[in-house]
Amino acid sequence: MAEKAPADVNMLSFEHAIEELESIVKRLEDGKVALEESVAIYERGEALKRRCEELLRRAEARVEKITTDASGQVTGTEPLDVQ
Repeated sequence: MAEKAPADVNMLSFEHAIEELESIVKRLEDGKVALEESVAIYERGEALKRRCEELLRRAEARVEKITTDASGQVTGTEPLDVQ
């Protein structure tokens, strides 16, 4: 049975990327992977990590804080200060 080719990292959703990254970390921690394969999956893990970080940055940029007046009425939105 032919092994399925890995998906393009740039096309993965956050959920799929983090799931694959967790799988790679587990395989590397188990220590039962040949050196050459370890290097290859480590490199894929780095790409997955960058993808997850990119998607999180995009999500943070879209999140806005709802502003209210003294009576609690919504007055609009403003960028969320994540710091």
